[in-house]
Amino acid sequence: MTASPTLAPGVPAAPPPTAGRRRRAGAHERHSRRAALAFISPWILGFLVFTAWPILYSAYLSLTDYDAINDPRWVGLANYRELASDPKVAQSLWNTFVFTALSVPLHVVLALLLALLLERVGRSSGFFRTAFFLPKMTPPVAIGVLLLLLFNGQYGLVNRVLGWFGITGPSWTTDPAWVKPGLVLMSLWTVGASVVILLAALRGVPADLYDAARVDGAGYWRRVRTVTVPMISGPLFFIVVVNTIGGFQTFTEAYTAYFGAGNSTYSNDAALFYVIYLFQQGFQELHMGYASALAWLLFVVIMAITAVQLLLSRRFVYYEAEQR
Repeated sequence: MTASPTLAPGVPAAPPPTAGRRRRAGAHERHSRRAALAFISPWILGFLVFTAWPILYSAYLSLTDYDAINDPRWVGLANYRELASDPKVAQSLWNTFVFTALSVPLHVVLALLLALLLERVGRSSGFFRTAFFLPKMTPPVAIGVLLLLLFNGQYGLVNRVLGWFGITGPSWTTDPAWVKPGLVLMSLWTVGASVVILLAALRGVPADLYDAARVDGAGYWRRVRTVTVPMISGPLFFIVVVNTIGGFQTFTEAYTAYFGAGNSTYSNDAALFYVIYLFQQGFQELHMGYASALAWLLFVVIMAITAVQLLLSRRFVYYEAEQR
């Protein structure tokens, strides 16, 4: 017979856990899990129906000849072989790559400069933060129309302002060499969302780091380079990745300005981005199978570029939580 353990005087014995208590805890956990699944079930259903299924079905269509009227006809890898010999694919990919390579760095630099400026404004930063963000709410179609009005080579506002300084502005919308730079400058119209993100990140930088840099004699821009940028490298990296993906998916502004409503008076080939060509093949030519193959090629390109960015982030991005 085992002796019961002795307790110090005045210390009550803790009741041993009973099987009933464990069953109640398990039932409560199962109930909480079912409640959580019930709350997120609309999202799960929407993802399966409107995202997962179209992705899988497009993979099947990319192996068929389908015109959205007749039943798909299996052709195997014929659509992918056609991609390799289609000059429009290479041209549209190049246009998209150039646009992204120009717009993303400018977007990030301008957003950071505006965020640094707002940080120094003080209490009135709320008004300017809203003012910078409002253009983000502009419909992309309106931005495409606004591009033609601002960058018109003859009477556009941009060339008129350049003329005040004795600079003859280029033909932004008709010269193939200036079509993409004009689109890049117009894309900066929506920089406000990134400004808000970076402003929030700037306010999270510890003040003692700036104080230590001042003691060491670092000036403002030295502090920005050695303290601010490393400490907000996470949000900066997020903006780079998101805008890179967005750059490769550019469609509405360029399509409205150069391809909408039968537009044939401008240098369309210079503005032929990849998604525009995909749209033309799928919804104008009704080559749905070929358009699906184009979509999967774009998916692979974006995934490869994002993977490279993630690998580089291990070297250049600082996360404070990982250093603890």
